[in-house]
Amino acid sequence: MNTESSKPSPSGGSQGGQASPAWRPQVVSRRQKGTSPQVEQALADVRSKVYPRSVSGIYARWRVIMVFVTQIIFYGLPWLQWQGRQAVLFDLGARKFYIFGMVLWPQDVVYLAVLLVLSAFSLFLFTAMAGRLFCGYACPQTVYTEIFMWVERKIEGDRLARIRLDEQPWNARKLGLKAAKHSIWVLIAFWTGFTFIGYFAPIRELGAGLLALSLGPWQWFWMVFYAFATWGNAGFMREAVCKYMCPYARFQSVMVDDDTFVVTYDYKRGEPRGGRSRRIDHKEAGMGDCVDCTLCVQVCPTGIDIRDGLQYMCIGCGACVDACDQVMEKMDYPKGLIRYTSGSAITEGLTQSQVRRRLLRPRVIAYTLLLLVIAVGLVVSLATRSTLRMDVIRDRGALGREVAGGQIENVYRLQIINTSESPLTLTLDADGLPGIVVMPADHPERQLVVEGSANRLVPVVVRAPAAESEPGLYDIELKLTAVSDQGRETVVTEATSFYIPR
Repeated sequence: MNTESSKPSPSGGSQGGQASPAWRPQVVSRRQKGTSPQVEQALADVRSKVYPRSVSGIYARWRVIMVFVTQIIFYGLPWLQWQGRQAVLFDLGARKFYIFGMVLWPQDVVYLAVLLVLSAFSLFLFTAMAGRLFCGYACPQTVYTEIFMWVERKIEGDRLARIRLDEQPWNARKLGLKAAKHSIWVLIAFWTGFTFIGYFAPIRELGAGLLALSLGPWQWFWMVFYAFATWGNAGFMREAVCKYMCPYARFQSVMVDDDTFVVTYDYKRGEPRGGRSRRIDHKEAGMGDCVDCTLCVQVCPTGIDIRDGLQYMCIGCGACVDACDQVMEKMDYPKGLIRYTSGSAITEGLTQSQVRRRLLRPRVIAYTLLLLVIAVGLVVSLATRSTLRMDVIRDRGALGREVAGGQIENVYRLQIINTSESPLTLTLDADGLPGIVVMPADHPERQLVVEGSANRLVPVVVRAPAAESEPGLYDIELKLTAVSDQGRETVVTEATSFYIPR
């Protein structure tokens, strides 16, 4: 069978003293005195450039689908409108997070913390079940690398064409191709940075300011910063982010075990590997099903050889599965030499149905139960939370004072927050002492209006007859009754203290 390269040796060259294969460009050794071969090889891997080959198949189609799904959500969500405002907006200046019909205030930071906990447990669950599935299909680094590589292939060609282009000297054709590629990359990166900023500033106003070149310095800074990060990570660093920078790659090993579904090479079926003609019976020749074509290496976005076993650099994208299945089909061998399965399936010879039954093991059940409990608690808390909040702050200037009519007066400040998007008419009352009354200092009728998604600081005067109670400190309650435009009533009470001086 025609192959593009020979089998790599551990040192980065090839067997039999041949030249370095095309999928791993020759790196000039710069070994210094005292440097170990392992360190030298690691440095060579970092300096070498990976040229992934395009591949088609079921997992390649799923990656394309996930690119479209994630980017439709990311690019489209800021443009959605909800009741005359941006549907999803994290307004840091106003300290409000708008998520469709829900408005979160700084006091609601616990909900954001719970969302982070949910995300973490979801990642743990997916990893325990199917390894780095998130990395292969939904991670922003993977998604934007796929987009940038698609542009690169359309302009510069597939793998071998890109290798030849990089090896040839600079000329007008090479300069034109590189300029066209980077121009499109920069446009995609800049649009990505603009969209990201649009989650924190109204994107329609941001777009108008961008067209008029009237954005503020911080808006320009963050837009260019995220555009540059996208261009650098997806265009240049690519697999280096997954292999050397991503912390998830390091701690995933504690979440997977022999029953986790991962991309796995069936070494029992594939070894001993080697090239052969389709006309021979490779079983009689004592050979395995692997024809050593290295296509699984050529299509790998991180440049690893899956035949060396499970590695932390593998992002579980399934590109090697698609490539190997195509080779097996051409050789009239059964598909699945490389497939999504578990280590137990290979060592114990389990069927796929047996492997799936083993998925429901204690750690998976524990993660699932924790996810359900936290998710149900979050939904219930959000559904039952009050749209009205009140914080009571005593006036530190005067604990209590006697006024005309034999009344004792205490002064408070109420921080009233209306988390709904409808205005509320509020009535204040007090309870806890005989004859106690309450009135806002600027609203003697004890009523005021708080606009939707707004807060208001209200000075409040509370009075009680001096003759009705002995001097001292008394516990009282301030009650806030709100009526919305739809007639729904909400009551909030807050405990505080009332001081009667001697």
